Amino acid sequence: MKTVIATKAAPAAIGPYSQAIQAGNMLFTSGQIPIDPATSQFVEGGIAEQTRQVFANLKAVLTEAGYTFDNIVKTTVFLADMSLFGAMNEVYAAQFTGAFPARSAVAVKELPKGALVEIEVIAVK
Repeated sequence: MKTVIATKAAPAAIGPYSQAIQAGNMLFTSGQIPIDPATSQFVEGGIAEQTRQVFANLKAVLTEAGYTFDNIVKTTVFLADMSLFGAMNEVYAAQFTGAFPARSAVAVKELPKGALVEIEVIAVK
């Protein structure tokens, strides 16, 4: 059984997908990009500001489903360029306490709407 998770506190899906799907005790989020849900626009600034907004969006989706960052077991980070990794990683590290989740980080040719970063997570209760 799966449950669709949706919240207005994160950007609405811009295609045929859900913000997240809960299946049993697991939550799978779609990739979040740095759109401010209040304005539907990208946040101003560079990779650090964009990464902070992505985590704010992820937090909203997780909260809607009753999860926290402590429940995250795996993240996948997509970057527009690997030269952005260091600055993204500083913001990323500050989001977690205790053990960090497993992570993959890759550079891709292009991200939706020209974003510098997109992150998806898997969380477990």
